[in-house]
Amino acid sequence: MPSLVLDIALPAERFLAVYQGRANRVLLYSRDGRKVSLPAHHLRPFLRHDGIHGVFELEFSAAGELLDLRQLQ
Repeated sequence: MPSLVLDIALPAERFLAVYQGRANRVLLYSRDGRKVSLPAHHLRPFLRHDGIHGVFELEFSAAGELLDLRQLQ
């Protein structure tokens, strides 16, 4: 399955836009430079008091459907 590695450093204040209904997607860049527009609800399990920080692996199908998102570090 294809996958991308993402370095995410998203402060809690920026993620607040999701809870306020002003945003429902997060634009991220993979380590190889590809843009990823990810529905924000996939990031909620990783949200901590200071935001979302770490290295993540995103697995997707050949059709581009998200199969798994997990934190590596």
